[in-house]
Amino acid sequence: MKQDYNKVSLKDFADLEEKDIFQRADIFQDYLNYFRKEKQVNYRIRSTRGAEPVAHILDPDTGEEKEVFSFISNDYLNLTKNPEVIQAGIQALIKYGSGAGASQLIGGNLDIHEELEKKIAAFNHMDDSIIYTSGFGANAGSILAMMQEKDVVIMDLFVHASVIDGTFNTNVKWFLHNDMESLEKVLKDVQHKYRTKMIIVDGVYSQEADLAPLRKIMALAKAYEAYVMVDDAHGQGVFGKNGKGTPEYFDVLGQVDVLTGTFSKSFAGVGGFLCAKTELVDLLKYYARTNIFSAAPTPQVTASILKAIEITENKPSVRQRLWDNIHYLKENLIELGFNIGNTESAIFPIIIGDDVKVRESAQLLLERGIYVNPILYPAVPRRVTRLRISLIATHRKEHLDHLLNNLEDIAKKLNLPRHQYVS
Repeated sequence: MKQDYNKVSLKDFADLEEKDIFQRADIFQDYLNYFRKEKQVNYRIRSTRGAEPVAHILDPDTGEEKEVFSFISNDYLNLTKNPEVIQAGIQALIKYGSGAGASQLIGGNLDIHEELEKKIAAFNHMDDSIIYTSGFGANAGSILAMMQEKDVVIMDLFVHASVIDGTFNTNVKWFLHNDMESLEKVLKDVQHKYRTKMIIVDGVYSQEADLAPLRKIMALAKAYEAYVMVDDAHGQGVFGKNGKGTPEYFDVLGQVDVLTGTFSKSFAGVGGFLCAKTELVDLLKYYARTNIFSAAPTPQVTASILKAIEITENKPSVRQRLWDNIHYLKENLIELGFNIGNTESAIFPIIIGDDVKVRESAQLLLERGIYVNPILYPAVPRRVTRLRISLIATHRKEHLDHLLNNLEDIAKKLNLPRHQYVS
């Protein structure tokens, strides 16, 4: 079909009326091929060496390996490349083999799995925890098990997709992003209507890069007899005096009712967790389908995560290097007039508000050896489509300066919106 593909989005291919799945796939392929021809597909780019500030990728156009300054990784402390973390995984691989062989419920529960459950619970000053093979599974599976037809989930508009996918068995109410008046209005409305009322927020929002005001949220929850669940995927290892996430940052460590997170960011592995009181954790060990019907995490990854948590606790200088980078980049992006929203984290949205210019910007940056993520509609509203930049602790000042210089040049070339014109 003939289309101006710059005027359509991924959302337009989610459900094509009167087209079966293979017909839909064929039509979507035309869309992909158009942007591949335009050299504007910055997704699923192949990397040959993993997460590093200077990454090695296969050029989407030529297929040749090239070095790029990488600003796409959530490996915030860059512990995936830490020799101690790697060695811990190697030792576990030799001792246990390459897999656990079963789910934790029916035979795949290794001693290091239980060690990790105790470790992440203690790290977050919580009673107990259950681990999952993905952060997505930790959220979706846990919520599906906890919240049913007589219950209600009250969610911030910008929560992660894994939270949304966990709410199919229950009632859902939304409140405006970080708007406490909106939250209180919803709480008043549901106060006497449901059995369990659970407020769910992200500690750090992955697109807006701002923080949920946890102290205010918890005060409202207490006033209206609701529970609070925080997905702290982007907060763990980064925020707080000791890297214990947004609860520590807001001085409510160990006080939220349910805390979830991922091991795929600061903790150098893959998988997820939920921390809560022991009784709830024990229930989930028998009812959370993403745990009981999934093979247990691999031993080598589990051991590497344990070492990463230990480093996070005992070597604050690693986290300080990340925050030095955050402060430097933020100060300079503001000085150059870029709209970075309300970011308070290692994630920087460069808000452009035009899908075409976002794609062009990402393409030009990649041609200049800078790898960033274009975030397009429907991932975010059209008016705030953006480039998304993520920092890690091992970025050096020259990496950041190279990014800043090229962003400034491309902003002039494409007439990107800025708060001020910088000559």
